[in-house]
Amino acid sequence: MLVIDEIHKLDNWSEAVKAEWDADSMRDVNIKVVILGSSRLLIKDGLTESLAGRYELIEMEHWSFSEMREAFGMTVEQYIYYGGYPGAASLIGDEKRWRKYMRDSIIEPAITKDVLTTKRVLKPALLRQLFLLGCSYSGELLSFNKILGQLQDAGNTATLANYVQLLDESKLLAGLQQYAADDARKYKSVPKYQVYNSGLLSANSPLS
Repeated sequence: MLVIDEIHKLDNWSEAVKAEWDADSMRDVNIKVVILGSSRLLIKDGLTESLAGRYELIEMEHWSFSEMREAFGMTVEQYIYYGGYPGAASLIGDEKRWRKYMRDSIIEPAITKDVLTTKRVLKPALLRQLFLLGCSYSGELLSFNKILGQLQDAGNTATLANYVQLLDESKLLAGLQQYAADDARKYKSVPKYQVYNSGLLSANSPLS
């Protein structure tokens, strides 16, 4: 077994892995390759561009309550508020420091390194505004037309829908469509915003 961590930091990594994979397959070499990376979008793009049909994608999701309880002794109330970020668990006794850690070490790198460096985003400031607004409306319905009136330089609804999709792919914020048997009705519905981790909501909330 060969394990390579942070592979997305290497130039043209997917082409190199594909070449070695094909060579090993030709020679019938029995090897399992595991490639890891903290940038979800860079890994995903590299896989889909060069390694189609050659990989199984295993996503490491946000930690569950049972995992946080077992590792850090979190209560249900703490998990609901602080969420499932193991790196921030040791800081929950100091909420001000925990909030700063979440913003500087979790949220900003996820937006700056995972989204803005991998996708063509014409309005980075708008993407950040949309994320913060989506956090504040987590669990609520909010139409794109209403958002247009609350954000500066918001452009159009298609731009906002695209940015929500980017945030969704990064496992930060999702826009859930109303269930309907007819796909046209579903996609026309007003989305309900939902953070992937409650810590994202709490870190940006004005309430302690």
